[in-house]
Order: sequence, then structure tokens, then C-alpha cells
Amino acid sequence: MLDAYVIDILRDALWVGLMVSGPILGVSIAVGTIISLLQALTQVQEMTLTFVPKLVAIAAVILILGGWMLNQLVEFTQRLYESVPGAI
Repeated sequence: MLDAYVIDILRDALWVGLMVSGPILGVSIAVGTIISLLQALTQVQEMTLTFVPKLVAIAAVILILGGWMLNQLVEFTQRLYESVPGAI
């Protein structure tokens, strides 16, 4: 019983972690790829050129989806606390 309980908690934690970090990672990869392509085409090799657009895009994603991300984390935490008495 305890093994299955721990595995379920870890599975849920990994799933919530993927759902919350997925949009940020996806946007970061997409913006990085686009900027790298532009750098390769124009042969401009400036490090800040990749950092600043990624930072702005990630900030925009957090502003847009921050409420949903926080809601997912709160729901997971509530499910975790509610399931503790059943595990004892």
C-alpha cells in the first residue's frame, strides 16, 4: 500500500511539474531557435541577442499563464494534503 501511494504521489508530482514547466520551456526553445536562425542568417553573434528575447518571452508566458500554473500547484498540494490521512 505504501509503495503504491508513494508511486502515485511521484507520478502526480512529475505530471504537474511537466504541465507547469512545459509552456515556459516550449516558448524558450521556440524563441531560442528563431533567434539562432536569425543569427545564422545575418552572421551576428551577440550573446545578449538571445538572452533578452527569451527573457521577455518567458516573462510574457508567466504573466499570461501564471494564474493557471499557480492553480495547478495549489490543486496538487491540496490533493496531497487530503490524501495523507488515507496513507497512515
